[in-house]
Amino acid sequence: MPAWGELIGSLAALLTTVSFIPQAWHTWRTRDVSGISLAMYSAFTLGVALWLVYGWLLGAWPIIIANAVTLSLALGILGMKLRFGRTPGNARG
Repeated sequence: MPAWGELIGSLAALLTTVSFIPQAWHTWRTRDVSGISLAMYSAFTLGVALWLVYGWLLGAWPIIIANAVTLSLALGILGMKLRFGRTPGNARG
């Protein structure tokens, strides 16, 4: 792949990964998880984990690094959904 292809892939990985930081920070700060779908975030987190495995199998470092960081952030948000989403009147979150 040409060098510009690696650059585009790395930039795409950086931008999509960094985009999760504001959501993770906002969720942590406010503890408001009402707008987060448990089913969507569960499926998304599994998908990111599979992208990480795929990147590992290819030896593609932009995919590996981006998805490792995104997986960490997604797991954090999913964990907050599970933790903060449970209220006395809403046992399912």
